Amino acid sequence: MHISAKADYAMRALLELAREPSRPLTCEAIASSQEIPFRFLKSVVGELRRAGLVRSQRGCEGGYWLGRSAEEITLLDVTRAVDGELITLRGEPLAGLDYPGPAAGLPDVWREVEAGAAAVLGGVTLTSLLARGAAGATGATRATGAMGAMGAAEGLARRGAA
Repeated sequence: MHISAKADYAMRALLELAREPSRPLTCEAIASSQEIPFRFLKSVVGELRRAGLVRSQRGCEGGYWLGRSAEEITLLDVTRAVDGELITLRGEPLAGLDYPGPAAGLPDVWREVEAGAAAVLGGVTLTSLLARGAAGATGATRATGAMGAMGAAEGLARRGAA
């Protein structure tokens, strides 16, 4: 399975919007915050708007908001909005795929892979990702603090031994 840069950037942009839903964000702000090329992000946000995942307002107070609540937007929604089919074979959907002879069972496996990926992506919302990120940041801070404390203790032990 290939996750496109377009899908990755779209998800990251939506997470920025979900983090601060009370105010609009410009593409410039999102691109800067997520280190995404501005021109590419602009076209991705256009696709998200056409899919109803973001809404926009022009003007000096304008920018982008989520088109639906963060609890309702899944990674599957985002991937399908910008990439279309979740998994393709040589650019074709798996639905009508059929092989002769000993390879006849292979298309079913590819469809199972697609169904499994769809189940995983469909079960992850923007809200759950924001919670994961917050938990991960807290865990990283604790781990860094613990590592720093261990390093300081180790340094003191070495000085005392010398």
